Amino acid sequence: MVQLGANRYGKAEVRVLRVARGAAAGGGDLIRDWNVSTSLSGDLAATHLTGDNSGVLTTDTQKNTVYAFASRLGAVEPEVLGLDLAAHFVTSQPQISRARVTVEEYGWDQIGDAGHSFARNGTLTRVARVVHDATGGASVVAGIDGLTVLNTTDSEFWGFPRDEYTTLAETSDRILATEVSARWRYRAPDADWAAAFAGARQALLDAFSQTYSYSLQQTLFAMGSRMIAEVPAICEVRLSLPNKHHYLVDLAPFGLANDREVYYPGDRPYGLIEGTALADDAPDPGPAWD
Repeated sequence: MVQLGANRYGKAEVRVLRVARGAAAGGGDLIRDWNVSTSLSGDLAATHLTGDNSGVLTTDTQKNTVYAFASRLGAVEPEVLGLDLAAHFVTSQPQISRARVTVEEYGWDQIGDAGHSFARNGTLTRVARVVHDATGGASVVAGIDGLTVLNTTDSEFWGFPRDEYTTLAETSDRILATEVSARWRYRAPDADWAAAFAGARQALLDAFSQTYSYSLQQTLFAMGSRMIAEVPAICEVRLSLPNKHHYLVDLAPFGLANDREVYYPGDRPYGLIEGTALADDAPDPGPAWD
């Protein structure tokens, strides 16, 4: 016998640009650039087992709902959009018991004086992911992708075990660089989202720049700990940090010295460091990481 296991369905990567005319400081336009993905689960066995679609809210309808809520809510914080959408899907569809909505937001900077011109800043992607469960309520995980940071010094790596396959030399001075993928869980679904995101981003950057590093693992924990300490609304931080290696180029064959000035940025392979910082009093996550 074969049984139906866990399943979900939804609409992936609904692109939305929401313009709020005259809403920016100084009277210019305010824009939100979103990539929204929905995922629903619940009593959906019939469509899998017999092809009965009477309980399937079509993915096209989910797409249209995203557009309608973007219109209705305005240029809100991405967490607000996610919370309202997820609650709508669960409360309006009796067969749906859990909804997950992920909103990626891309940043734009206003240029010129007219208030309607923008340049994509490209420094990072802001992420908000909401899970609304019919019995457990809502939980919010926010985050950052694509934030590349680099220290030119104040990083060492030595004291590791060596065996017959070890060729890596110990170093007391190296470049430390990574592309941050961070996710943090909020204690409750009612934070000041803009302030919390700004505080989390600043704490992450401060910890990276101010930590004398003996390993990327140490830096990771310093980053997560600082975010929790400085943003009380955050109770858990999960970080994934690829070690973007920079190799000192040997210029001796050309009769040139290289006193830590010319490096080759390696592409792959790379070390991948992952870890979690968790507040002692963090509430149970429930389906937050689902």
